Parts: sequence; structure tokens; C-alpha cells
Amino acid sequence: MNCLKELKRHYGATEGYALYRMVMEECFGLTHTDILLGKDSQISEENQTRLLKITSRLLKNEPVQYILGYTHFCGHKFVVRPGALIPRPETELLVQKVTELCHSIDGIATPEVLDIGTGSGCIAVSIALEGCHVTAMDISEDALGIAMENAANLNAEVVFMHENILQPSHTDKQWNIIVSNPPYICLHEAEDMERNVLDYEPHNALFVPDTDPLIFYRAIASYAMSHLSPGGWLCIEINQAYAYEMKSLLSSFGFKDVTISQDQYGKDRIAYAHL
Repeated sequence: MNCLKELKRHYGATEGYALYRMVMEECFGLTHTDILLGKDSQISEENQTRLLKITSRLLKNEPVQYILGYTHFCGHKFVVRPGALIPRPETELLVQKVTELCHSIDGIATPEVLDIGTGSGCIAVSIALEGCHVTAMDISEDALGIAMENAANLNAEVVFMHENILQPSHTDKQWNIIVSNPPYICLHEAEDMERNVLDYEPHNALFVPDTDPLIFYRAIASYAMSHLSPGGWLCIEINQAYAYEMKSLLSSFGFKDVTISQDQYGKDRIAYAHL
């Protein structure tokens, strides 16, 4: 099998080469220049066998991050497995905003932050490494296991909780900032999504009912009203299709200065507001 040719045929020339180049660099230490010089054809027989196995998985639309077992997020290397969503580059904007807020809260040297629906822990761990006290919750035990592994690998102090935000247990704990990247893709949007997402990533971390697309945001806003300290901030990743509705929802709960920020692709991506 000509692996590069097959990947280009399956994914298209640009994406196919990008995947091939990533595998060459991450698995075999070969750069773009090395590929141009033909060094990829000189790898050992053992590595050729390994490359064939990786290519076969890619041709079944398995995400390259799951195949490699890790991805990079906010400058850190995170373990990823099918039990949690693969961190997206656009979510780094959420971490950047929370970090900015953490450093701007007057009179609090180490803000308390809650990450709702932590998944792989990429948000919680990245924020903890910026010097905040972070608590992270998720309904999935598989996701919590991955998040704990990432916290341990990166020496981040995070308190983890097995919790369902739709039916939260009682606590008097308050936080300065609550952050979340909850499920927000409507089921009808699935028809436009790639197979590598639909076939491999956990649907309970992706989708919401068409009849109630803001179900998690409503629950998070309600929880935040009781668990944010006075003047505390709520920062959430949103579905761009519901940016206006999100602004109205947060305002209806009593949040102030509701702001929508766009990501690097020009899409409404982050909503943040304070009490």
C-alpha cells in the first residue's frame, strides 16, 4: 500500500498529506523536508508495518488523535481516548478568557474555578497550570479517568467530581469563575458532520435534543447563580447558531455585560458575563 496516495485519495490531497505529515513527524520523527527528500520510504521494516496499521485505521475515519493517543492543547500534551472529546483549537479561546479573568480579579491571589463537563480535562488542567484552584466535574467516569491521568501527567492540582449538572448534588461551595464547554450540537446538525467525529467521539458529549438546544446552558446558568461568588464570572463555549438566544438566556438569569466573542474562524464561540 502506498500510504500517502491512499490517504490523499480518501481525505483529499490537502488533508491527506496533512495527516501523513503528522504521522511521519509524531511517530517516526520525520519532518516535511525529510518527506520531500524521500526519507519516509527508507524507514525500517518494523516502522513500515506500523505505518500500514496506522494508515488502515485512518482509512476507517478513526481520528488521528485517538490513534496517536494524545493531542496538543494550550501548549501541553494531553492524553486522549474515545471516552472523551478530542480538544479543539478553538476551545483554547475559552481557556485564554478564563486565565485573563483570573489575573484581573481584585484582592484574590488564587481564584477558585469550576469546570463543568471537563471531558479530557484540557480546560481544567490548562487553567490550573496558570495558578488557579480548579474543581472539575463530569457525568462520565471514563472521561474523569482520562482527565485525572492528564492532571497527573502535567502535575496540575485539580479536584475532580463525578456529577451530573442536570441533577446536581447540593453543595455550599462557591467559585469565582465557572467555565464550561457543554454538549451543544443539535441532532439535526449531525448530517453535516464528519464521520471521524460521528463514528468515534462520545455522542453524550456532543449532542443536545433539537427540541431543547439550550438544555445544558440553562442548567449551568442556574447552577452558577447559586455557586458564583458576588461579581463572579461565567464563561461558556457556545453553538454559533444560538448566540442571540444565549445572550438573552444569560441576561434573563440576571447576568450582566453579556459578551459574545468570535474564534479564529470568525464564528461566535464564547459567551461570558458576570453577576
